[in-house]
Order: sequence, then C-alpha cells, then structure tokens
Amino acid sequence: MKLFNVFAAFLFIGMLNNAEAQKRTIAGVSFPTIMKVNKKVVTLNGGGLREKYTIDLYVVGLYLRNPSMNAKKIMAAKEEMAMKIEIVSNKVTRDKFVESVKEGFEKSPGATAQDISQFMKFFSDPFKKGDKIMMVYKPGIGTVFYKNKEKRGVIKGIDFKSAMFGIWIGDKPASKKLKQQIKTKM
Repeated sequence: MKLFNVFAAFLFIGMLNNAEAQKRTIAGVSFPTIMKVNKKVVTLNGGGLREKYTIDLYVVGLYLRNPSMNAKKIMAAKEEMAMKIEIVSNKVTRDKFVESVKEGFEKSPGATAQDISQFMKFFSDPFKKGDKIMMVYKPGIGTVFYKNKEKRGVIKGIDFKSAMFGIWIGDKPASKKLKQQIKTKM
C-alpha cells in the first residue's frame, strides 16, 4: 500500500509539472501552449501586452497551425488559427473597444461594413477586467467569436478573417511593438 501511495504521489507531481509546462505566461496572463481548432492542433506563435499611454489594456496570444513570423502569410493562410485576448484593465470598456475595432478595420481593409456591424453586435454587452475574447478561424466555416467561452457568432470569408487578424499584425497594426511580439515564435 505504501508503494502505491508513493507511486501515486509521483504521478500527481508529474501531472502538475506537465500541466505547467503546457502553459506560457505573457504579462501575467496564462496561455496554453497548444489548443485544438477543428480537431487540429494550433500552437502559441507569440503574444504580448497592449498598452496605451502607459496603461496596460489587454494581453493577446496568436495560435497557428504552422508557426510563422510572416504577417502577410498568416493573414492569407486558409488554415486553422486563433487569437486569445484577455482584458487586464477596467479602462477597456465596450465603447472604447468599439472605437478601437473601427479604427483597426479602417487600417486593415477587407471587411465589409455589414461584417463589421455584425461583429459589433457580438460584443454589445459591457466589458470588464478578466474578460476573455477568442477569435477562431475555421476553414469552410469562418471566424467564430467567443466571449468568456460563450459563442457569440460567426462571420464567413477569408477576407474578413484577414482584416480581423490584420488589426494586430497588418501593415498598420494597433501597436507595432505588439505586432512584433505576436508574430515572434515562442
């Protein structure tokens, strides 16, 4: 019986260590190193903190099937990918989010006015510190949006997906520093 207890303790410690190895901490926020999209593995490519006027706003992680540092290839890729955002400040309100996304789409063309309007409806409720946003691209389905694990909706088309991801990694990103962190392989 004692041998079984020792074995069980080592097994439990090993499982804890393995679980920790499966996560990365970015600016104090834990991100899994891998996720599944359409039953396919996507890997944390990079991530970083979005700051504005020295205020920490959110932390974002980019997940890709094939790690890459080439933003244009990432945006054009017709394969599974995801972006996870965690709000780290109460300064991120729904109104500021809408304003930022509208500015982002102006700098990252490809989304139609109808798609942008639909996207805004998915996030019509208040934002608060700790909220988690997931944008998951599934080929043949579209970009699926979640807030705090609740599915909010889908927007079809590679053009919208490219514009959406382009807000962070396009030619005119929300933050050049964040763009470099997101597309840097971890």
